[in-house]
Amino acid sequence: MIACCKEHIELAIDVYVDKTEQAPEFSRISVDNKEEVCKFCSKRAEYIVGNERF
Repeated sequence: MIACCKEHIELAIDVYVDKTEQAPEFSRISVDNKEEVCKFCSKRAEYIVGNERF
């Protein structure tokens, strides 16, 4: 699963599809969870991209 900010959600989806050849699920991270950081930059992550098996 890939944590990402709003700016990098398309990149996260592309990376996931390239690695798994499957369409990912994605969901918004709750406001309470402020510890997640974007995999591609240092901003707070807003989305989780991927399925549990990734």
